[in-house]
Amino acid sequence: MFLWPVRVYYEDTDSGGVVYYANYMKFMERARTEWLRGYGFEQDDLAKREGIIFAVRSIDVEYLRPARFNDLLQVSVQLKEKGAATMKFFQQVISPGTNPPPGDVLCTGAVRLACLDATTLRPRRIPEPLLTEIVCDR
Repeated sequence: MFLWPVRVYYEDTDSGGVVYYANYMKFMERARTEWLRGYGFEQDDLAKREGIIFAVRSIDVEYLRPARFNDLLQVSVQLKEKGAATMKFFQQVISPGTNPPPGDVLCTGAVRLACLDATTLRPRRIPEPLLTEIVCDR
C-alpha cells in the first residue's frame, strides 16, 4: 500500500474548520499522482510522449469522520484492478496523528480511472510499459 502525507490547510476547510467534502477527492488525486510518480511515470510526460491522460470515470466516497484544519493525514493508494484501458483503486484518508485519534479512517473511496487519448478524449489502451510496471494489490 502506498501512503502519501497531506496537511490540511485553512483553504481546505469550511467555515467551521472542517475539511470540505470535495477536498478529500483532491487529496486522493494527489496521492494517485505521487503513486504513479513513484513508478517513474509523470502525467505530463505521458500526455506528451504517449498521448494519453487519465480521467476519473467513477468514484464512490464514504465520509466516516471529519478532518480539521492543520491535521496531518495520510492518503493510501491501492490498485485493485487493471484492465486494458481502466484502473480501479481503493483509497483511504487516515489520521495518523493525535487529533483525531491515531489510525482513524476518515474517508474511503473506490475510484475508477479511464485512459483517454489526450487529443480526442476517447478511450485508449494503457501503454504496455506502464501496464506491466504497476502492481495490483489484491
